[in-house]
Amino acid sequence: MIVLGLTGSIGMGKSTAGKMFAERGIPVTSADEIVHALYAGEAVPLIDEAFPGTVVDGVVDRGRLSESVVGNEAAFQRLEAIVHPLVEKERRGFVDRQRQAGKPAVVLDIPLLFESGGEKSVDKVVVVSCSAELQKERVLRRPGMTEEKFEAILARQTPDSEKRARADYVIDTSGTFDETRRQIDALVDAIIEGDAGNA
Repeated sequence: MIVLGLTGSIGMGKSTAGKMFAERGIPVTSADEIVHALYAGEAVPLIDEAFPGTVVDGVVDRGRLSESVVGNEAAFQRLEAIVHPLVEKERRGFVDRQRQAGKPAVVLDIPLLFESGGEKSVDKVVVVSCSAELQKERVLRRPGMTEEKFEAILARQTPDSEKRARADYVIDTSGTFDETRRQIDALVDAIIEGDAGNA
């Protein structure tokens, strides 16, 4: 089984690409979805202890948590030290289950793949990318997004040019959904054929 790491900077179309992999029958797990579940489950008591006042009705309030860590590097690192090991445990379980089910490939949607060293735990890296102009246009359409927030997020991410250079595959999302889907279909076909050839 081939483990693909799917990544890309904010606004590049990563979530859309993940859905297209899933439509082709490739199991996908998203770091964001795992965190969402953890914030309503296993991570709650740990975050409540480290960041008092951020848990409301037994669930981590993302807005309050964000206020507690934004602009505070030490707090951000403390949060990552809680969340990252839990996410990694969930991810490993997902990969093991899909391997036992005989799947030819899985996709791990990891926004900060390179930033967290996650490329070491996947077989191939897929980077979604588009022009900087289109990226900014997409992101600024999001509710509550400002240029300042956008720039702060970009500052924490590996530059797109570096991601592309380090990728095994680059999916260009500048065009239509159909054009993106064709690239993903070709990649999935190549991976499945390659996996069958190696069996």
